[in-house]
Amino acid sequence: MLKIENLKAEIDGKMILKGVSLEVKKGELHAIMGPNGSGKSTLAAVLAGREFAEVKSGRVTYQGNDLLEMSPEDRSRKGIFLGFQYPIEIPGVSMVNFMKTAVNEHRKYRGLAPITASDFLKMMREKKELVELDSALTSRAVNEGFSGGEKKRNEIFQMAMLEPTLAILDETDSGLDIDALRVVANGVNKLKGPENATIVITHYQRLLDYIVPDFVHVLYDGRIVKSAGKELALELESKGYDWIKNEIDGE
Repeated sequence: MLKIENLKAEIDGKMILKGVSLEVKKGELHAIMGPNGSGKSTLAAVLAGREFAEVKSGRVTYQGNDLLEMSPEDRSRKGIFLGFQYPIEIPGVSMVNFMKTAVNEHRKYRGLAPITASDFLKMMREKKELVELDSALTSRAVNEGFSGGEKKRNEIFQMAMLEPTLAILDETDSGLDIDALRVVANGVNKLKGPENATIVITHYQRLLDYIVPDFVHVLYDGRIVKSAGKELALELESKGYDWIKNEIDGE
């Protein structure tokens, strides 16, 4: 589904990604871990097409197409979803109108008629239950006045509504208490299927107590330096990232 080959990218002239290679197949859930400043959010930004990161070299293919040549809008229409580390508020734009517009844009791209009002409301009810999102929140403007946990639940709700083929969740556990973390993780688990894939970017192992990845990768100083199963996350939790640094340095 997604193949990243020797990807290098910079921000404001500073090289952040220094040769990232990764392959994600249908049905897989990959966790990318690493210390602050290792390039995790930059990788997510590049995959989603955010303009603040400039790709210098490398190749990224998605479903056999050159991802780097696609606009952010086309990436979304083709099924890529980015869950932001810090979801923004959009005052004056209601959640209902925001989601209906997004869903219909995706349907239009696939040659489908706009969703009917009754079918849309039914879909919203089903997806809200999935992430235990308070109905009062969907009647407000996007993320306006939401707590940190509510914003993250709203991100997973949006993901559920759009049913992406590839979901990239950038530190979706950041700032969550244990109850919100459980709800968000439960939503991610329920949305996992044989025809989609998920990349979860996280700094801490605790999220992986609830979301069991097929693969864990350590991104360190702009490169993926180690890959294994969930046991790698547990090892990082006990040994810290200095352990990885010492391995790289040969100590």
